[in-house]
Amino acid sequence: MLDVCLPGTGGTIPLENRWLSCCWVEYQGKAILIDCGEGTQIALKKSNCKISHLDTLLITHYHADHIAGLPGFLLTLGNNGKTTPLTIIGPIGLKHIVSSLTVIAPILTFPLKLIELENKTDRLKIGDIIISYLPLKHSIPCFGYCITLNRKPIFNPVKANNLNIPKNFFKILHNGQSVKLEDGRIIQPKMVLDGIRNPIKICYCTDTQLVDSMKDFVCNADLFICEGMYGDENLHYKMAEKGHMIFSESALLAKDAHVKQLWLTHYSPALLEPEQYIDNIRKIFSNTYLAYDGIRTTL
Repeated sequence: MLDVCLPGTGGTIPLENRWLSCCWVEYQGKAILIDCGEGTQIALKKSNCKISHLDTLLITHYHADHIAGLPGFLLTLGNNGKTTPLTIIGPIGLKHIVSSLTVIAPILTFPLKLIELENKTDRLKIGDIIISYLPLKHSIPCFGYCITLNRKPIFNPVKANNLNIPKNFFKILHNGQSVKLEDGRIIQPKMVLDGIRNPIKICYCTDTQLVDSMKDFVCNADLFICEGMYGDENLHYKMAEKGHMIFSESALLAKDAHVKQLWLTHYSPALLEPEQYIDNIRKIFSNTYLAYDGIRTTL
């Protein structure tokens, strides 16, 4: 299972009732955080995200509301006893950005592993998780991310018991390895498994104009988290000029890409009542939700 939380849903500046946009994804006690704007450590605490579980930080781009909270956040991790490495992934320029920001946080209790991504669509693997990334269209280089968990086939204990397989071999078989029993029989995983399960896919795209490549990138996502700076249709062209999307664009993309659920986030600080637009947006894509700080689900 993947636990997903949005500790913050705002854009540009933090507000009293809305922290800056970030996304927390946790699997088997290890967590991935997307973006780290001002006050992220407070937003995480308010949302009951255990920062001691953090293993990887993904940065979409280097505007302040997505990266300026890094020094304080790293110091908070250290104060919470972190000693294991933290992997930080982002567009080209990451090493320079991190080096500059950590001038005011020069001593950390844990090492940083920095991975700069070339400006192309690709993927990398971290444990059981596949992280795919897509260049978006913003005023500076910016990535969208998809986090995919390929699940193991279902293990069938009835089949295993019918074959008189000792229970200490169950986990080995479930992991896809054959075993040899004391009576000489070779047991193949397919003899006790019940087929392939669909992967779990979560996609996160903010700070971008709508681009054609996003449709295939987020296709069939279980959860698509996409920006909506404004709900007002009259602001469509203004937002496009600034490299952002409005509610209806995100909803149309979710519909065309056949995602299962859409969360809107990254609201403008001037958008105080996003709920006034939700009825019209659900006419485009019915399974749309207005994200709020602390929204959470388990997939």
